[in-house]
Amino acid sequence: MRNALRRQIQAGFTLVELLIVVIILAVLAAIIVPQFSSATLDAKEAALDANLARMRSAIELFQAQHSGDYPGKVATSGATCPTGGSPGTGTAGSAQAFSDHMLMYSNTAGQTCSIGDATFKYGPYLRKGLPNDSLTGKGSLVAEIVTTTTGAPITPGAATGGWAYDTKSGQIVMNSNANDTRSKPYYTH
Repeated sequence: MRNALRRQIQAGFTLVELLIVVIILAVLAAIIVPQFSSATLDAKEAALDANLARMRSAIELFQAQHSGDYPGKVATSGATCPTGGSPGTGTAGSAQAFSDHMLMYSNTAGQTCSIGDATFKYGPYLRKGLPNDSLTGKGSLVAEIVTTTTGAPITPGAATGGWAYDTKSGQIVMNSNANDTRSKPYYTH
């Protein structure tokens, strides 16, 4: 009877067996975790491409409806809005003008208003606001949009994030000279 009781007490896993199981789990975790982190970065890069495509489509539609002028090229202020509306405040070539053109209603001259009517019949082109760049989270605020008026290809000098936009060419890129997972600069997306 005493031997039977002793065998019951001794039944279980040894320390060596437990250590082997823990080591196997650690090896599996070491293999799986890096794949999840690269998948996250791949998803952020795909979101960046989708946001750029959406903004580029909006920019091209604005240009088609405004006699070839790209958003931000002309001042958005100076119009008389319908009752209850607020006019845009952007000066020509500014990030505020780009934002007003994308987010407000506009007339054929490019002046904007927060309310649409028969005069302000175009837009808004981005109804949910300016998207952030998915890597840094910047870009939805006017202060996070760098504008130029040269028409030359945009090549950011730093990896600051947000958007870089040219009002003469309509080019919009991520404001970053860092490289993606394929060693391609983000501003070339």
